[in-house]
Order: sequence, then C-alpha cells, then structure tokens
Amino acid sequence: MSAKSDSTAQQSPRPSGSSDSAVYRVGIIGCGRPMRSEGATGFGMAHRHAMGYAASPHTQLVALADISRENAEAFQKEHGGDAIYEDYQQMLAGANLDIVSVCVWPHLHAEMVLAAAEARVQAIHCEKPIAPTFGEARRMVESCARNGVQLTFNHQRRFAPPFSVARRLLRQGAIGDLQRIEGRCPDMNDWGTHWFDMMHFFNHETPAEWVMGQIDTSEIRTVFGMDHESRGISHVRFQNGVEGLLMTSAAIEMGAAFRLLGSDGIIEFGPGREGGLRILNAHASGWKDVNPEGSMHDLDAVQKGIIDLVEALKEGREPELSGDRAFRAAELTFATYESSRKRGRVDLPLEIDDSPLLEMLAGAAS
Repeated sequence: MSAKSDSTAQQSPRPSGSSDSAVYRVGIIGCGRPMRSEGATGFGMAHRHAMGYAASPHTQLVALADISRENAEAFQKEHGGDAIYEDYQQMLAGANLDIVSVCVWPHLHAEMVLAAAEARVQAIHCEKPIAPTFGEARRMVESCARNGVQLTFNHQRRFAPPFSVARRLLRQGAIGDLQRIEGRCPDMNDWGTHWFDMMHFFNHETPAEWVMGQIDTSEIRTVFGMDHESRGISHVRFQNGVEGLLMTSAAIEMGAAFRLLGSDGIIEFGPGREGGLRILNAHASGWKDVNPEGSMHDLDAVQKGIIDLVEALKEGREPELSGDRAFRAAELTFATYESSRKRGRVDLPLEIDDSPLLEMLAGAAS
C-alpha cells in the first residue's frame, strides 16, 4: 500500500471504562467491492462488518484503508467513515482507533493483525481463515494476548439460527449424549475452518486430543489466494471422548453438510448449501423438520458477531468468536495436514510452524 491518506476529521477521545455512553472508534482495512458486484472476488464481508458496527450503539466508523481509492470512496458513500487511507499503517498511526476490522485475503492477515496489535488498539476482528501457516496463526494470537488486545475471527456460523437452535436441542437432550460430529465441505482451511469451529461449538469448547487425516493434492483449488487440497479426510478425537469426522471434496453437493450423532438420535443440516435443519429421535416417526428462520449461510450472523465482540469488549468477557477458539479450529486443519505429511496420528497441542500442505506442494514442484 502507498503512504497516501486523507487528513482525519477532528478526533473524539477514546472510550474509558465500560460506560454505556462510550463510543469505540472503528477502522476497516480492506473495503473491497460489494458481494456479486462487477469485479467482486469475494462476499463483500467488509460491508457486513460495517453493517454490524452501524447496528451497535457503541461504535463509530471513522477510518477506511484500501489500496483502491475508488473502492474506498464507494464504501464511504454507502457506510460512512471520516477518512480514507491508501496505507493501513498510516491509518493505524493517525486515526486513534479502538477497533480494527481486517477484511483482506488470508496471506495478509498476519502482518495486519500484528501491526494493529502493536498499535495497541483495543480489539481486532479479522476474516477467516486465520492464516496460510500455523506459525502465523500462533503469532497473531500471542501478540494480541501480550498487548492486551481482544482478538476475534469471523466464524459467524455460531450466530446462524440453525446452529443456535440445534445446540439448544442438543443441550436439552433431544438426541441423548453427543457421540460424533460429521461435516462435509469443499476444503479444510477455507470452508472447513467453519466446521472445525462448529465441532467445538457443539462440544462445549472441549479441546481435541489427537488428529489423524489424509489429503489428496492431485488437483489444487485456489481460494482467495490460498491453495487447498482436492479432497481429504480428518478424524478428530476430543478430550471428552466425542469424535469428529470431516470429509472434503470440491464435488460434494448432496447429502448432509453437517451432522450431530447422539446416543438417542441424529440432528442434520442439509442437504445442499441452503438446506434446513431436521432431527431423528424416538419422539416422532421418521425425520422431523425443525425449520428455524435463516439458513446456515445467513450473512446477518456476521453483524451479530460484530455486536457480540463490541459487547464483550465493554463487559470484559470472552467474545463468542474469540481468537483462542478460532486458533483451536485452525489447529485441527494444520494437524490434519501434518498427519498426512507424517502418515500417522498427530497428538495435540500441535508444535509445527509451517503449513504441511504448502510444504508438500512446494516439494512436489521442485
């Protein structure tokens, strides 16, 4: 990014304490284009972040950073923001920010989160997946902890209605004791990070004990600048005995996308991308549709995650989308890659620093 910027508007003081009247100054790195607009390559997540901050009475969007001034100006026209920067470092140095959203491709996450942490903002909200390597993910979490910065990642499915309803049913004993969690999706690190996160969501945030997996790289899919396996499988054992199974393939279209298996029944999400929620247990003959409002891909969940992280910052509690929880999901991804590299079970915590997938691809190409 270049070093150009607009001068900032007159700055209001940072919030102090947890007063209900406190207003956090927000900056967004990476405005991008709106979802499905001409030239858009993603889901326009920065726009969803801005909508979340607008829905909170405790935030004010004051600064935007993007290498494309045209994108930033269009974003400013739609969502506000007092100043535009073409250099995010200039924004961090001059905008007096409390909260920073990082909405760029994964290979840029680490450098921007680390810079914001060193600038001592109060909170950072970053898009997923965390980073291309496990070492980058670890350094991001450690830097924020060291600098007293609240770190969150946008695993927004925790706020999507079907998952909230399913967890309530599970807690009520609708399928007995949880025994196994299964997911199907195109890849481990872009989509799969959501499913690994949801395994923890349904399993009381219980850490994993070990991972055993295999990936196939005969065809490589590139998503937001990151290479992914063509298909794979991950078997996870959690410390409370619950097991997880994730199967990946770009060809996966039909069947349940996610499934909870208990001692007395099954809860399923799917089939298809927008599939609903259904349950099978002894209380009804056959499958019963639950049909909560909203889909498992409900983008309103992004805004709910923003509201929660702001409330968590005010209250001094762990946000639902905390960096520690996202890190545990990333650990399962990279442990699966490591299991494939070493051809055996990987016990946790994971100690590697690289991405075994990227290292194996580099070795095959040399």
